Formats: sequence, C-alpha cells, structure tokens
Amino acid sequence: MKTNNIHIWIWIQGIHILKAILNVDNGILNIYDEYDTLILKRTGLNKSQITEVEKCIIKYGAKSVHGSPRPFRFL
Repeated sequence: MKTNNIHIWIWIQGIHILKAILNVDNGILNIYDEYDTLILKRTGLNKSQITEVEKCIIKYGAKSVHGSPRPFRFL
C-alpha cells in the first residue's frame, strides 16, 4: 500500500481557524473551517501549483502539522 505525501496546515484568518490538507501526490487541496466543513476543494494541481499554494498559506501565518512528533500546539 502506497502512502500519500500529505501536508497539513492550520492558521487563523480573521476570527476563523482554517485547516488546509494538501495531497501532493494526487494534486488535491482541501480547505476546512473550524467546524470541519469543507469550504474549498481543488483537484488536478501539479507540484509547482501546490508549492505556490503553500507559499500563500505561509503568508497567512500557517503552522505545519505534518511530520511533527510532538502534539500540536498552535499558540
């Protein structure tokens, strides 16, 4: 079974907490609000487009959750 290259980002925008899940291998971007409601889904992205999306998300002050051995602490 192949494991996908998944990146998870969390950030605060205005008064909302948002979460982005990027599946690099399949080219899928999902963005959820604080209630885990899907608010944006994009498919068919290539790796350079996903890199550009991650750069935009980082500009909002996102914290990366993927690959962290410790429990996540946002603040």
